[in-house]
Amino acid sequence: VQYEVEATILRETGDPMLGERKECQKIIRLKSLNSNTDIASLARKVVEECRLISPSRLPEVEQLLFYLQNRKKSAEKKEKKQIKPRDLTPFEGIELDEEANINSIDDYVELLYEDIPEKIRGATLILHLARNPDNLEELLQNETALGALARVLREDWKQSVDLATTIIYVFFCFSSFSQFHGLITHYKIGALCMSIIEHELKRYDLWQDELQKKKKADILSNLKKEYEKALKKYHGLLTKQEQLLRVALYLLLNLSEDTRTELKMRNKNIVHLLVKTLDRDSEELLVLVVSFLKKLSIFLENKNDMAEIDTVEKLAKLVPCEHEDLLNVTLRLLLNLSFDTGLRSKMVQADLLPKLTSLLGDEAQRQIAMCILYHISMDDRFKSMFAYTDCIPQVRDQPALACNGLKMLMKRALKLKDPLMMKMIRNISQHDGPSKNLFIDYVGDLAAQIGLKEEEEFVIECLGTLSNLTIPDLDWELVLKEYNLVPYLKDHLKPGSAEDDLILEVVIMIGTVSMDDSCAVMLAKSGIIPALIELLNAQQEDDEFVCQIVYVFYQMVFHQATRDVIIKETQAPAYLIDLMHDKNAEIRKVCDNTLDIIAEYDVEWGKKIQSEKFRWHNSQWLEMVENRQMDEAEPFMYGDDGEPFLQNGDILERPDLFYSADGIIPADGAISPEFFTDFQNGDLLGPQGFPSSSLTDGYGQMGVTPARPATAYGFRPDEQFYYGYTASR
Repeated sequence: VQYEVEATILRETGDPMLGERKECQKIIRLKSLNSNTDIASLARKVVEECRLISPSRLPEVEQLLFYLQNRKKSAEKKEKKQIKPRDLTPFEGIELDEEANINSIDDYVELLYEDIPEKIRGATLILHLARNPDNLEELLQNETALGALARVLREDWKQSVDLATTIIYVFFCFSSFSQFHGLITHYKIGALCMSIIEHELKRYDLWQDELQKKKKADILSNLKKEYEKALKKYHGLLTKQEQLLRVALYLLLNLSEDTRTELKMRNKNIVHLLVKTLDRDSEELLVLVVSFLKKLSIFLENKNDMAEIDTVEKLAKLVPCEHEDLLNVTLRLLLNLSFDTGLRSKMVQADLLPKLTSLLGDEAQRQIAMCILYHISMDDRFKSMFAYTDCIPQVRDQPALACNGLKMLMKRALKLKDPLMMKMIRNISQHDGPSKNLFIDYVGDLAAQIGLKEEEEFVIECLGTLSNLTIPDLDWELVLKEYNLVPYLKDHLKPGSAEDDLILEVVIMIGTVSMDDSCAVMLAKSGIIPALIELLNAQQEDDEFVCQIVYVFYQMVFHQATRDVIIKETQAPAYLIDLMHDKNAEIRKVCDNTLDIIAEYDVEWGKKIQSEKFRWHNSQWLEMVENRQMDEAEPFMYGDDGEPFLQNGDILERPDLFYSADGIIPADGAISPEFFTDFQNGDLLGPQGFPSSSLTDGYGQMGVTPARPATAYGFRPDEQFYYGYTASR
């Protein structure tokens, strides 16, 4: 029975992160099978007792049993299907003209006591038997054969690569089944294999040096024959050596299933041997070596060994490569290593960042490459380097990837009520672009958290996320009604009803939904505007509260229904006039723009606003003149005719010294608050009563729509620059 065992490491979300599969076999011995056996009954018994076989496979079991029952009875003519190890291909010299027979095992053992050619022939015949799993149990009982193989390997492996490869292959067949690992340990084949590998790697270095010497000698003598002859011989030796290395390493990989055996290998420097083998060109050998390193890398000690040598630098040469399996297992090893800060640094130094970025377009390798890039991005030193790659555009242009990532984050945050994860989601929601529209699917889930008695910190992040969703297509009126949020918002505007952080988020949320005309009307009718004024009185020393409340008023005066409520039924304009000259520049900016709209639609308030602007401007100008030092003003105290200007006490008699809002002196020299009415309602105004882009309102404020003000939690989604709040009233 052939089956697969799969081990998977899961993330906290339950999704698979790393996985490894192993193909296994289970031998079911049918001792009672003969020509008179009831196949149907035996098949049912096999299925019942072997849990690996599904009842739906009963017909297949019956067919196999029928084949076994009717195969040729003659032992001499009996043909057994050769099952080759799936991961090792036959190598040169493994094929023989004669057929191996289990009944002739003693003859094959006798050959192991002859010269090298006979030893190779005898070992090869035994290998043919061992490649059939049905024969392994019987070979296990033959201690003479196994002992002879182990002795010959120990004594003669240096004399013949073919002999060493063949005998190790026999033990490899046993190593494919964990129940036979004790046999291999008993004969100390694992330790012997490590010695053989170490010796062969040294021989490889000698061959390389020799080849380079011959190449230089031929260049000097202008002859290529010697070098070409040596190169041909080198390739032949290399092929046989790589076959030996491959079968020996595969045997060790199978034995390393036992962590105690793996620890012994580590003590014998297995990591250094494997990393040294990464210099080879054989893709089949490299797949095996990198797979072995990946298995070892999950233990800290092995990972540290890899960090001490040039593991990452050698792996970087394999990325990218045309061999898909090699590329995949290399990336998986790099992912394991990328949990180490020092190794991440080596990955960047090895120029892996652009290579990994290029793999984002490969669907087969995208997920692993993305994980490694994410780990690298965790280090502040390397974040700026992503700007020199196509990583960010590629991630941004993959909506499916972003959608799945947000889905997983949201699912986990809502399930665990995790404030930190929700804060991360909130930060994502701040960014404009396609990613913001992905949040539309989760508006209901977020709104549902607000009415519940959840932890305050978690609710703050949910409110903050919703406040960031300035999406035109979002029906906020439906959201407020569906989740009955208006009473919650109003109740949490009362000073002291909750922590200031939560109340502030409620104010910001009201500012967001007030962009919608119907929502603004709903909020105004609920009595939220007086509640905001009360909160403004209570929090007048807190710039953040003041700025966000004024921003709500700014949003509401855009809509006819709420504009009338604010102007005619509340004292909000009076509060705005008081704040018009606040020390905080951002508050002044939002107030001025809000008052400009009010002045345009209400004549009475417009006059009050203009009078206050004039009074303030005039008082500031007078204060400037009064405080000017005589020595600074002396060059300006006399006119061209030598006559002195009027002193401070007479300055009001010289209205021609006043400049109008547009920088033009009126012909009659008169200035009054009414002049500002002409300025605001005249041709100097741009569309909708705002000053044109080239003009100011006379007080240094441009008549443009303000961006959403900042808060202590960072910039708003539509903010164009950072603000700093340092002033207080």
